[in-house]
Amino acid sequence: MPTLDEVTAAVRAAWCLETCDPADVADWSEGNRARGQCGPTALVLHDLFGGDLLLAEVLYPDGSRQGVHWWNRLPDGREVDLTLGQFAPTEVVQAPRVVVRPEGLPGYAAEQYLRLRSAVLTRIGELPG
Repeated sequence: MPTLDEVTAAVRAAWCLETCDPADVADWSEGNRARGQCGPTALVLHDLFGGDLLLAEVLYPDGSRQGVHWWNRLPDGREVDLTLGQFAPTEVVQAPRVVVRPEGLPGYAAEQYLRLRSAVLTRIGELPG
C-alpha cells in the first residue's frame, strides 16, 4: 500500500485539464492545477484509503454561491484536502458534511475521475504504465 505522501505526489502530478471538473475548465491553468480537481481527487483518495467524503459549499463574501468543495477524512481522523489551495481569498469554504458514497461511478464528472484514478494508480505502480 502506498503512503499518503506517495499518493499526494502522484495525484498532484496527474492533475490536468482532462481531470478538471467541467464547471471549472475555464478557470483551470498550469498556475492553479488544483482548480476543479477536488471531486475526482477526493474519490481517488477514498478508493485508496477509505474514510469519509466531506462536502461543503463555497461562498463569495456577499453570500452568493461559488460552488462546492470535496475533501477527505481518513479513518484515523485526519482531514486531507489536497485542493484547498485552488480557492481565491474571496472564495470561502464553509463547514463540511459527511457524504456517503453511492455505489458505482459518480453521477457527475465520471470521466474526469476515471482519468485521474488511472493516472494515479499507474504512477504509484498499481497499474501497468
